[in-house]
Amino acid sequence: MLGTMAGGAADCTYWERVLARECRLYELRNRERISVAAASKLLANMVYQYKGYGLSMGVMIAGWDKKRPGLYYVDSDGNRMAGNVFSVGSGSINAYGVMDTGYSWDLTDTQAWELRRKAIHHATHRDAYSGGIVRG
Repeated sequence: MLGTMAGGAADCTYWERVLARECRLYELRNRERISVAAASKLLANMVYQYKGYGLSMGVMIAGWDKKRPGLYYVDSDGNRMAGNVFSVGSGSINAYGVMDTGYSWDLTDTQAWELRRKAIHHATHRDAYSGGIVRG
């Protein structure tokens, strides 16, 4: 399972660490990994309690469950959405432009990786607030 961060670094880091701890506890108690859907629901429920407190967070949680891949978006108000394609953060407008023109269901792995690279490149280089150490 993988989580991405957009928003305040402190908020994102804290809540992703809390989620990682809860996922590990689930695995120890149940002797199986938590599903991507359940992990995203857990995060949404935890941050919902702090709605209106000024959290700044947009997280994508992705992974492969027993039967299929999962991709979810969770924000700092506890909203949760399942989807196939997401881009989060201030550079997401630029990334969506690239993805909208190049995405199709029949992409090969190589084509998908190249599309991902282009989307990240445009998001990080055309938005002053995106990228951090990714810029180079």
